[in-house]
Amino acid sequence: MDFRLTEEQESLRDTARQFAAKELPDVAKHLEAADEPLPREWIKRYAEMGFLGVNVAEEYGGLGLGNLEALIVLEEFAKISPAVAFPIFESSVGPIRAVEHFAAAGLAKRVVPRVCAGEIVCAVAMSEPDAGTALTDLKTRAVDKGDHFLLNGQKRWCSGGGHADAYVVYAKMSDAPGAKGIGALYVEQDLAGVSFGEREQLMGFRGVPSADIFFDDVRVPKENLIVPADGGFRRLMEAFDLERCGNATMCLGIAQSALDQALSYTQERKAFGKQLVEFQAVQMKLAEMAMKVEASRLLIWRAAKNAEDGLPSVLDSSLAKCFANEMVRDVAGAGLQVMGAYGYAKEYGMERKLRDGWGWGIAGGAIDIQKTNIAAALVGRRFDQRR
Repeated sequence: MDFRLTEEQESLRDTARQFAAKELPDVAKHLEAADEPLPREWIKRYAEMGFLGVNVAEEYGGLGLGNLEALIVLEEFAKISPAVAFPIFESSVGPIRAVEHFAAAGLAKRVVPRVCAGEIVCAVAMSEPDAGTALTDLKTRAVDKGDHFLLNGQKRWCSGGGHADAYVVYAKMSDAPGAKGIGALYVEQDLAGVSFGEREQLMGFRGVPSADIFFDDVRVPKENLIVPADGGFRRLMEAFDLERCGNATMCLGIAQSALDQALSYTQERKAFGKQLVEFQAVQMKLAEMAMKVEASRLLIWRAAKNAEDGLPSVLDSSLAKCFANEMVRDVAGAGLQVMGAYGYAKEYGMERKLRDGWGWGIAGGAIDIQKTNIAAALVGRRFDQRR
């Protein structure tokens, strides 16, 4: 086992780090203040630099590298902010990977290269007002009408809702009970019958728009089927295991930037005539922050490496996500405490790290659900939460 990055991986990381650190801090501040998504011209620039679809096959416009390389790039952007990192998240670990892995070649070739080229943005539409954690309670329904599906329903908590060009929509596609009846469609936002609710006002995630999506008799072409019912849900969840690793990496990037800022601050700020870092209580906090960050990185990298270029296991991805979700709350909170009033002030950015970091433990499957997944993997069977 070798925990060191290869020369090629280090070069990729350094390129991403230099670009993000030089070009994006002011952009991130604007997105935070205005609560606006990253402008399309920046997404195009990401594509030109090769940052979109790092782990997508070359035939679909990606770099054809592995999941680990994609997560390495994502971490560097997440250090700046989730808002500037989100297009990389969506193109490398998000819903577009379900299209690449499971959709027919025609749909994949029509959609995935455009995402990697920065021409379109694709988001996932899973949760509903009465179906979040209990995802099998979906009411959104797609009825087979021969040459098209007729889609009706409502989605909530969709990151990218109202902003993305298209959505991977989870829907009931048969009368089979529970997960067996669920499949997914690729739905363009300009199809007749697609509309959006008011923009959500969230505690964090500023610059990552979220809004309800309404589907009223939307005619979705047959060729937009990603996975059908009867086993489709299981495959979608396999792709979601990779998204959990992306979620964990967003946490990792935020936590690493909180640690970096705390290290810098405590060596500059003085109290009682000496640097804060000279106080043992501060040293303990910094050491604890560093231990948690490094442990999180190893769990994430292990999940990615164990999967090679495929999809991670439920156990590996849930361990990585759960630990990172709790870790970032602890690390950002400690960073804020070390900086005192400066940490609490918006001007210095540490409070944003705490707000953004907290949200990832809710998004993509809450912390307690990850623990249920871990326990299920350990004993080798799923738990029925309804009994």
